[in-house]
Amino acid sequence: MNETRPVLHTDNLTVGYGEAGRPGSKVFGGIGIDARRSELVALFGPNGIGKSTLLKSLVRLLSPLSGKICLHGTDINDFTAGRFARMVGYVSTDPVRVNNLKVYDLVSLGRYPHTGWMGRLGSRDVEYVEEAMEMVGIAGLMNKQINRLSDGERQRAMIARTLAQDTGLIVLDEPTAFLDLPNKYEIVHLLHRMAAEKGKTVIFSTHDLNIAIQEASKIWLMLPGQMHQGAPEDLILDGSFGKMFENTNLNFSTGKGEFRIRRELLGRIGVRGPATERRWTRNALERNGFGVAEGEGEGCETMITVEKLEGRRTWHISSKEVDSRFETIYELCTCLSSLAGTLCP
Repeated sequence: MNETRPVLHTDNLTVGYGEAGRPGSKVFGGIGIDARRSELVALFGPNGIGKSTLLKSLVRLLSPLSGKICLHGTDINDFTAGRFARMVGYVSTDPVRVNNLKVYDLVSLGRYPHTGWMGRLGSRDVEYVEEAMEMVGIAGLMNKQINRLSDGERQRAMIARTLAQDTGLIVLDEPTAFLDLPNKYEIVHLLHRMAAEKGKTVIFSTHDLNIAIQEASKIWLMLPGQMHQGAPEDLILDGSFGKMFENTNLNFSTGKGEFRIRRELLGRIGVRGPATERRWTRNALERNGFGVAEGEGEGCETMITVEKLEGRRTWHISSKEVDSRFETIYELCTCLSSLAGTLCP
């Protein structure tokens, strides 16, 4: 198999609501994107720009208004419903809340595209179901009812159902919505493993840029009138993320790969000390509106020196106005707030 050939690609795609070939309600146009085998692709963009509309179009829940979506080089509309179900799996953002349905039964639903018209599971089907539950870590919950699961467990069950479907392409709409931080990272790391270990092409939408940057092979970035794609690092370096909120109070830091609130600079400070302590001291200073001088800030009128001895840390601040030591960054920042406007620009 040619690993460099896209599993999925679009050609001048326009998505929206209406019938193909007729005027409809356009949501987003000019989409030219691709995804390859063993890739985890994160779809990112502002609310309401059309991420869910695009994903629904990729899995044939919506018809494109124009352009093409191709799977392994073939227009997706040329596949029969049964064939397409054996090639593409989809996890909706809508939570599943069904009484009296056990986890095993939900995961088993993923095998129906492969079973006969009676839907009976053979021994091979059972193996897929059990393997899927084992991979997502819910084998011990197989007899538990869906409505008694936590949000994280329920999302794992939905992913297991799609994994049991054994499709080469898996599309997930906001799989980490409503989950707490540990579960968000666990779910996305699970998707990363599915792509890497099973050779799947996994596409998911998200509002969490940090997770996308850390785990995704590629990011599809939807901006008003523009579609960008590339490795997270490519989009950071070429300034694509910075375009998201050009006319807002947010600023994207290319150096740190994260968004920050734009703040009025209250003064500039030099920082010395061990690398880790210096990093988080800088983080706190910038959050409080202070700039940090490049290097160690030689020549800066206000200097912070972080000292670490036998596991204890102290922050020594020296300037014309103050010469004090603190045992926490919180105490340091409280002191600095009283110096706003007196520090060197």
